[in-house]
Amino acid sequence: CLSGGKDSYAMLEILLALRAKAPVSFELIAVHLDQKQPGYDPTILPTYLQQLGVPFHILEQDTYSVVQRVVPEGKTYCGLCSRLRRGALYAFAEQQGMTKIALGHHRDDIVETLFLNLFHGSRMAAMPPKLRSDDGRHVVIRPLAYVSEQDLQAHADAAGYPIMPCNLCGSQENLQRQAIKGMLHDWERRNPGRIEHIFRALQNIRPSQLADRDLFDFAALSGHPEAPRHSAADWLLGQALPVIVQEG
Repeated sequence: CLSGGKDSYAMLEILLALRAKAPVSFELIAVHLDQKQPGYDPTILPTYLQQLGVPFHILEQDTYSVVQRVVPEGKTYCGLCSRLRRGALYAFAEQQGMTKIALGHHRDDIVETLFLNLFHGSRMAAMPPKLRSDDGRHVVIRPLAYVSEQDLQAHADAAGYPIMPCNLCGSQENLQRQAIKGMLHDWERRNPGRIEHIFRALQNIRPSQLADRDLFDFAALSGHPEAPRHSAADWLLGQALPVIVQEG
């Protein structure tokens, strides 16, 4: 999916480089959704893609009017807008027999989504690098999942991509995601590396140390009388590992 933002341009560049060197062959088709936003320039992407020699398809769907009509004043457009875009992409991918849908979400997007779900959804979930859709028909990949937004911005500035701004989301102030982004940037400023540590934590989940009974059978836990005893020094040195026994 090529939105016209810095992330999708960088993703396309990476995928083109991979296609040239990867041990497996694959085809790329750039797909863009024209959402009928005011001020939209329909010539930017076709010109850019033709220069690269990349096949492309422009989908036309007036999601702009839909979200403005349906979303109450003061509420965020992004949730409904993303669902409408995703539906259009899934339908097109199925029609064309495409096996993967590549999206340009980066590391910071993933961490922001984690906190959005924590703060506003009471659930611990983010966006994985690879995902099977709920209906099982589509596979979504995120080639930029391990790349920071700072690095992407620096690359985009150097590359001089013809950026197409999103006037729909950009017209809204006090978006929840923007608030989360500001919070994370403040943390990063005061504690460099904080965002990377949070992202790494998503790759190091310990279900037994959380509270989800669907992921871990806490009710079946019991003590083990024959477990080895550890001294205080063992615990301080981290040499005393807990013994967990689940009764069958």
